This record gives sequence, C-alpha cells and structure tokens, in this order.
Amino acid sequence: MLRADGMTVQARLSHGVAEIVLSFSLPVEDGIRMQGAGPGVSACFIQLVQVSHNGHQVLEAHLSTGTASDPQLVFYVAEAKAGDTVSVTWHDNKGHSGRYAMTLTSGMIFPAEARV
Repeated sequence: MLRADGMTVQARLSHGVAEIVLSFSLPVEDGIRMQGAGPGVSACFIQLVQVSHNGHQVLEAHLSTGTASDPQLVFYVAEAKAGDTVSVTWHDNKGHSGRYAMTLTSGMIFPAEARV
C-alpha cells in the first residue's frame, strides 16, 4: 500500500489483469451542512479521476457531492503485464490535485515502484 497526495493505492496483477484500488483520504462536504449559527461548511469533493495504462486513458470518473467521505474506487485493467505503467490523476472542486504512477511487477500485491 502506497500513499500519495491524499490517496492510497493498492494493486494486484494476476493472469493479465491488474486490480487497482484507490482509497482517497479526503473529507467530502456537500456544501449544505451548517456550522452552528455561522456560515455553512463549504463544498469539498473529488471532481475528476483519470487513469492511464501505458499512456492510454482507461478510466475517467466524474464525481460530485454525492460521493461518500474517504471514497474508494476499484477497477480492473485488462491486458496488463509486469513492466506496464498505471498513472492516476485526481482533481477536487477547490483546485487541489494529485498524481501517482506505478510500475506493475509480476505477482505483485502492492506496487513496487511509485512516482509522484
């Protein structure tokens, strides 16, 4: 399990399929909740997650305020093999973002190499 920019990434490579688990450590607020008698809590949520496999986009997820706090996204990449690169980029509604890249290794349970 590796952490990068508010995101934990786990991966498993088996029989040409990579299972990727992204766990975000980010508070999610819908912008409706009030904070006592003062102003409401401003919205904070992940808007966009993009994933590439060897430079080719394989996933683009548009999220919104309906997403749970600390969301988890699980997906599978077909035709994956040791030495392939999987890259993840995310953006939230407040202008924060993160990038993560890993090189898949044979029989891996967690990524062996990561670049932020």
